[in-house]
Amino acid sequence: MCTLKQRAGDRFGRGKSRGTRWLPGDGAGQEVQTENVTVAEGGVAEITCRLHQYDGSIVVIQNPARQTLFFNGTRALKDERFQLEEFSPRRVRIRLSDARLEDEGGYFCQLYTEDTHHQIATLTVLVAPENPVVEVREQAVEGGEVELSCLVPRSRPAATLRWYRDRKELKGVSSGQENGKVWSVASTVRFRVDRKDDGGIIICEAQNQALPSGHSKQTQYVLDVQYSPTARIHASQAVVREGDTLVLTCAVTGNPRPNQIRWNRGNESLPERAEAVGETLTLPGLVSADNGTYTCEASNKHGHARALYVLVVYGEGRLRPTCGPGSGRQAAGVELGQRRRVTQGVRSQQSSCRFGTDWPAGHKFGLAAFYCR
Repeated sequence: MCTLKQRAGDRFGRGKSRGTRWLPGDGAGQEVQTENVTVAEGGVAEITCRLHQYDGSIVVIQNPARQTLFFNGTRALKDERFQLEEFSPRRVRIRLSDARLEDEGGYFCQLYTEDTHHQIATLTVLVAPENPVVEVREQAVEGGEVELSCLVPRSRPAATLRWYRDRKELKGVSSGQENGKVWSVASTVRFRVDRKDDGGIIICEAQNQALPSGHSKQTQYVLDVQYSPTARIHASQAVVREGDTLVLTCAVTGNPRPNQIRWNRGNESLPERAEAVGETLTLPGLVSADNGTYTCEASNKHGHARALYVLVVYGEGRLRPTCGPGSGRQAAGVELGQRRRVTQGVRSQQSSCRFGTDWPAGHKFGLAAFYCR
C-alpha cells in the first residue's frame, strides 16, 4: 500500500484526503494504498508507500513526470529536495522539502511482483498570499473622496480581500485573474474624507487556505488628506507694560503645512525693533506706540488663514482699566481667532470695567477682546 501524506505536525495534516484507493479484486489482493495531501508552497511533505504482504520485490516511487525518484531505496533522480526517510518491509517513506507548484501532481507508488501493483497519490500545492500592496489613485483632499486599491499578485486558491477602518469593515469591490496555477486578486474601496481623517489607518487583509487557521496577511495604509490651513496667535504674557518684551507665536496647521508665515500690523508697518522669524514675532522694549492689531497669515494651495492679536501697552502712572471700584485689577489684550471671538469674561464684566487713555484709538469695546484680571 502506498500513502502520500503531510509530515506529522504539519498544519495541513488535517486537510489530506481520507479516501483510500485500492486495487481491483478481492481483499487478498490489497497490496498498495494511497492518500492525497495538501501542502503550502515552500513547505514539507512526506510520501509514504505502505506495503502489504511485501516479499522483497522491487519498489519504485515516481514523480508526476514519471521520473523515478527512488528504486528500492536507491536515489535515481538528483533532486536533493527529495530525501529517503525510511525503507522497510512495511513502508517506504520519502521527504519533500521546499514544495513548489511544479511538484504538484500524482506520485506513483509501484510494487513489482508477479503482477505490477501501483497507486497514485495526488499532491496539491497551495500558495499563501504575501502582504497586500495598497495604493491610492489620487491625492485625497478634505471634502472629497479617496479611492484605494489592494493587490495580491499570487495566491492559490484566490485570496479573499477585506478592508477595515477603525475596526469596522468597509465594502470593497474585488476582481481576480487566473495566471496559470495562481490567481491575481485586487480590490478597490472609495469613501469620503475630511481633515480629521488625515493620519488615519486603513487596513487591507488577505486570507486563503494556505495560511494557518485564523491568520492573515495585512497591510496598513496611512491616509494623507490635504486641507486648508488654520492659524491662532498665542502671547507669551497676558498683561504687557512699557519696557516689556512680548513674544507672539502663530500656531499653524495645514496639509501641506504652510512653509511661510507673514506678520503685519494693520495698515502700519511693524515696529523697527520687531523681529519676525517664522512662527514667532518678538516685540522688545514695548512702548504705547506699538499698540495695534497684529496679524499672522499662512497659506497653502488649498486656502488661506489669518489670526489677529490686539496689543495694548500700559504705561506707569497712566489711567488703566479697572474691574470694579477699588479692585486694582487690570485689563489685558488677548488673542483674537479668525472669527474675532470675545472672551466670556469681557461680556460678563462689561458693567464693572472702566477704560482710560490706554484704550487704542478706533477700537470698540467687545471687538478688542479685553478681560479683567
